[in-house]
Amino acid sequence: MLANRYTFPMVGRLGQEMDGLFNSIFDGDSVYPFRRRAFPAVNVWEDADCLYAEAEVPGLAMSDLEVFVVGNELTIKGRRGDQKSEVVSYHRQERAAGTFARVLTLPYPVNSEKVEASLKDGVLTIVLPKAEEAKPRKILINS
Repeated sequence: MLANRYTFPMVGRLGQEMDGLFNSIFDGDSVYPFRRRAFPAVNVWEDADCLYAEAEVPGLAMSDLEVFVVGNELTIKGRRGDQKSEVVSYHRQERAAGTFARVLTLPYPVNSEKVEASLKDGVLTIVLPKAEEAKPRKILINS
């Protein structure tokens, strides 16, 4: 068969389709959700006095976790144990085991002496009081 004017554009389109497929697989597109997510999943929010961080750490105890604050960085470190201690054949293994560390840059300096952490129902809650210089300050207006 002889190549006609439609052959080469189709080859170019095939290449674009393949690029899109591989990009979606490795970038975690919703159609191909194969990208590894950061662990633990964390939400961070604030009010006038504190920053709050909640991390999902199902199955872990406080003894499995460490929380550090240095400057404006929050670090959550820990270890998830192996699922089975005996030799087994997995049919599917999506839950990773081993050590992890998640470092978050906080938007404000915090008072690291007053940081508190608690663990309940697989959610690690960290209360990070803002440093005085990071708190909003009302300015008096002179007349």
